[in-house]
Parts: sequence; C-alpha cells; structure tokens
Amino acid sequence: MASNKPAPAATIETHSFAATDATREPEATWGEWNPTAESIRPVRGRHRVTSKRNGLARSSTVLGVGVIAAVGAGGIATAQDKPAVSISLPDAIADNLPDASSLPGMGSLATDDSETELLASAPLTTAGLTAEDAEQGTADAGEALRARILQQAEQQQSAAEAARLAAAETAAAKKAASDAAKQQSQAEKEAAEAKKKAEEEARAKAEAERLAKLAASFSLPTSSYTLTSTYGESGSLWSSGYHTGLDFAAPTGTPVKAVHGGTIKSAGWSGSYGYRTVLQLDDGTEIWYAHQSSMTVSAGQKVTAGEVIGRVGATGNVTGAHLHLEVHTAGGSGIDPMAWLQSKGVTP
Repeated sequence: MASNKPAPAATIETHSFAATDATREPEATWGEWNPTAESIRPVRGRHRVTSKRNGLARSSTVLGVGVIAAVGAGGIATAQDKPAVSISLPDAIADNLPDASSLPGMGSLATDDSETELLASAPLTTAGLTAEDAEQGTADAGEALRARILQQAEQQQSAAEAARLAAAETAAAKKAASDAAKQQSQAEKEAAEAKKKAEEEARAKAEAERLAKLAASFSLPTSSYTLTSTYGESGSLWSSGYHTGLDFAAPTGTPVKAVHGGTIKSAGWSGSYGYRTVLQLDDGTEIWYAHQSSMTVSAGQKVTAGEVIGRVGATGNVTGAHLHLEVHTAGGSGIDPMAWLQSKGVTP
C-alpha cells in the first residue's frame, strides 16, 4: 500500500475567454482518468468551478480519500466471501494522501499482519454483551445470547417443574383434607350411633330397673291359670257387646291376690259379676275381681301386694270357673288390664 500523505489544497482558477462563435460546442473531454500537470489542457472561455458547502469537492483526490475513510469508519464490513479487489492510485495522488491511521476509525485497522489475524479471530461486534458476560469471560455476543437463552429455558423448565410439584402438593393436601373430613364424618356418625345405642341401652336398663321395682310391689291376681278372653273382644256373651276385662281360667277355689297395696272399696254380690271385690290403689286406680266363689276381705280394709282377698269361682254370668279382672282409671274409664299389668312390670 502506498503511503498516504495529506493532500495539498486544491487551487481553483478562474479563466475568461471570449467566444468567437456563439454556436460553437465545447470540446469533448478526453479519457485520461488521473490527469497530470503535463496532460491538463488549458480551459477555454470563462468557467468557474466551486465546491458545495457541507459536501465533498468533486475531485478525484478527495473522492479517493472519502472512499478510504468510509471503509475505515464502518469497521465491521468483511470481504471473506468475495475475491480481493486491488485498488491502485497514481503516485502523484498516493504521495499526497493522508496517513490512514490519522483518519477517523482507521487507526485500529492499520495494523501489521499479526494484528490483522487477531482482529479476524475477534468477534465482529460486542453489542448485547453485559458486564456479567464480560466477568464470565464471554467475548462473543452470539455465545452470550445463546447462553442467556439456555439459561432462560432452564429457568422456565425449573419454574414449570416447581409449578407441577406445587400443584401435586396442593392436590395431595386437598385429598388428605377430604379423606380426613370423611374419616371425621364417619367417626362422628359412629360416635352418634354409639351414643344413641348407649342412651337406648341406658333407657332400657332404667326401665328394667323401674319394672323390677314395680314387680316387687305388684303381683299377678292368681296362679295356675289360662288366659281365655282378652280386653275388647266382641260377642253376644257380654251385655255390652264386647269383653271389658281379662279372664284367667283356673280351678274353683284358686286363691285371688291383691295386685298392689291399697284399700278395699267394696266386697259383695254384683249381679252378672257374681261376687265382686273392688281394690282402690293410692293413685285412684280401681281393680275389679269378679265371679269369685268366696271373699276374705271387707270394705275399708288395707291390703298389700300378693295378699289373698278371695277365691276363683263361677258366680254370675259365666260359662265356667274363672277370674274376670277389670282395670278402671281414677276417672272411671275402663282400660286394657294386660297393658296396665305390663306397664307395672308384671306380664300375665
């Protein structure tokens, strides 16, 4: 490469000439590209060449310098895929060109061969490199971008895995909570059932104890008997059209007992009832004993549960020996003797 020296200032001359023929055409320019002082022909006539402000002068010398400066200022253009182009300048111009290292952007390119190889191996640009990339020793923007993309992909994959694990943990927690709720509900149900069963057993036990106490204070009206007619049966044998008591068939003379302690209200003959004894309890309930063959108590007498008050017979309107037992409330209404005895813990 020819050394570049500063170009001398171009001198622009103004020439005047008088045209002898107004219709005369200017002579055609000749084909020499780089004219010399010897080959320049004098300019005929009056002609003035001026340079544009803020622009480039139209001269070969300045144009060549501008091309070199443009290439140096770019800094990143390459010609690896194209054959090298040889540019030569006449010595008269090359000697006057400025030094390339003094041009803007050209100093770093005007190096020896070793520096050229170093530049060729260096990255074309460092755009996009961060301080962190520089600290990690990354000097290539493409590698830095690739590293960041891989890092972002790993971060996204880690985030997706974390989200999956969080979702799995949430689902497991919900399932555990659901199972716990079901177990708690089942346990509460079982506890409620157990409590209900215990309460029922307690009530049954209390009732059994109550009946046991009542049974100790209540007694069956007779023994060695057979139940032949119950309360409410209909038939022509009874004047009311239905049976009003409970019949205990037993041999004549079988003892008749007081079912509970009380007072004898009456004892004597009572028409279709035959010999009848009425026992009044402390709560006003009356027990009627009918069809007796004999009576061993009298009105106003106090008796206790199980005490003998008469004998089974067949007096009155009967078809055979039996004890007809009726139960009346304090208000005088007749009730079922079987149910009343059972409520007192006594089962006929």
